[in-house]
Amino acid sequence: MADAGAEGASSSTVGQIDVFWHEGMLKHDTGNGVFDTGMDPGFLEVLEKHPENSDRVKNLVSILKRGPISPYISWHLGTPAKIPELFSFHTPEYINELVEVDKEGGKQLCGGTFLNPGSWDAALLAAGTTLSAMKHLLNGDGKVSYALVRPPGHHAQPSLADGYCFLNNAGLAVQLALDSGCKKVAVIDIDVHYGNGTAEGFYRSNKVLTISLHMNHGSWGPSHPQSGSVDELGEGEGYGFNLNIPLPNGTGDKGYVHAFNELVVPSIQKFGPDMIVLVLGQDSNAFDPNGRQCLTMEGYREIGRIVHLLAKRHSAGRLLIVQEGGYHVTYSAYCLHATLEGILNLPMPLLADPIAFYLDDETFSVQVIEAIKNYQKDKVC
Repeated sequence: MADAGAEGASSSTVGQIDVFWHEGMLKHDTGNGVFDTGMDPGFLEVLEKHPENSDRVKNLVSILKRGPISPYISWHLGTPAKIPELFSFHTPEYINELVEVDKEGGKQLCGGTFLNPGSWDAALLAAGTTLSAMKHLLNGDGKVSYALVRPPGHHAQPSLADGYCFLNNAGLAVQLALDSGCKKVAVIDIDVHYGNGTAEGFYRSNKVLTISLHMNHGSWGPSHPQSGSVDELGEGEGYGFNLNIPLPNGTGDKGYVHAFNELVVPSIQKFGPDMIVLVLGQDSNAFDPNGRQCLTMEGYREIGRIVHLLAKRHSAGRLLIVQEGGYHVTYSAYCLHATLEGILNLPMPLLADPIAFYLDDETFSVQVIEAIKNYQKDKVC
């Protein structure tokens, strides 16, 4: 299914993936309630865990340690970020606000986003672990780094928490790459929700190409004013460097691969980055409670393979992967495994799909993708 869009790139496999992780991130307790509200209506016998809970990440860790991909994984211990490091992306006023909220015992910052005791330490670990993963690449110590982190980060804007996110892990890493000599950085975000925080942080920059493939969900309130629509193209020098690809519900494997081949690959080729960051959410999968996009292991595997080819061609194989959403505790782990199989460019799948998959019809998705392509013609970088 992978297109020849990254023509000329080597088809060789990646030797290993360096995974950066720290179990201290499990101490972020998001609580129980009705889905992500934290609310107890008083008439339910069983309250479910908040979707962004530690179980989902425990399975991501365990499948990499005990699954068939484990021989390809090298583990590294993450470290917390220092407060001054956060100012490269976030405003001092916002960081001070988070510090004070933590000192006061925490609170709900916006819908579904709870900073509880232990959350701030976990957020610092997530940010620092992502920075360590990027430093590993910048120092020439590896080609593919994966920051396996929580809380997630791509909704966190320079001065605003949003969507379970406090600190923008990917944004901090992108800025570190720029500050360390990278001329151009491309961000490819496949989480089911628009990576509005990362886009906002670089909305006026022509050094960062932010690409987001997401469910067409629009704005969801004051914490998320951006709509993720095709006409949010950037501003000033950054006009044309924010590429939104809002996809219809149920787009599926074939539709996502078509979007990559028709929109993502040509944009990356035109931009010519010397570093690529894959913002990875498994909440686009067919069984996720937070999304409706119907991706299966096969779709994630093909996306991984395309990103591998892009990195081989444009960034000397250097690729940072940053974990974001993914809330089906079991299937998210399988989809992660499949994505990394694709990034490793392995000739055969190591793990079969245990749930089978939805049959998807890409016809409508192809029409939407063609409309986006026509709209963005002569507008994007």
